[in-house]
Amino acid sequence: MIRSYSSQYTIDGRPMLEPDEEAELSFSDLDASDSGRTEDGVMHRIVVREKVVTFGFSYALLDREDYAYLEGLFAGKAEFSFGYVGSDGQSHSVTAYCSKTSIVLKSRGGLYKNYKFNIIQC
Repeated sequence: MIRSYSSQYTIDGRPMLEPDEEAELSFSDLDASDSGRTEDGVMHRIVVREKVVTFGFSYALLDREDYAYLEGLFAGKAEFSFGYVGSDGQSHSVTAYCSKTSIVLKSRGGLYKNYKFNIIQC
């Protein structure tokens, strides 16, 4: 392994590997299926949840062991418990899922490049 375990992020209680940078956070509102624009151009929104958080992670280089470890954290899980240290310095846990994974498969020397994924709050 070339990466150390993270003290800030966990999946079902197991530490993630330390990412290159802190997670990139984005926040989205979830609208009901009845939301949308009418033919007169007026937008009608029925917000069912506000500020659902997405955590974006990136790893420039991983060896085979690191890649297998990270993939193993998510394997066979539609949802999982995601633990993180918030801006308040406190530990938090949310139910989440992994989405939008990408990687450059294998470079010379057995390294995987540009592994990225999002963890999205359920």
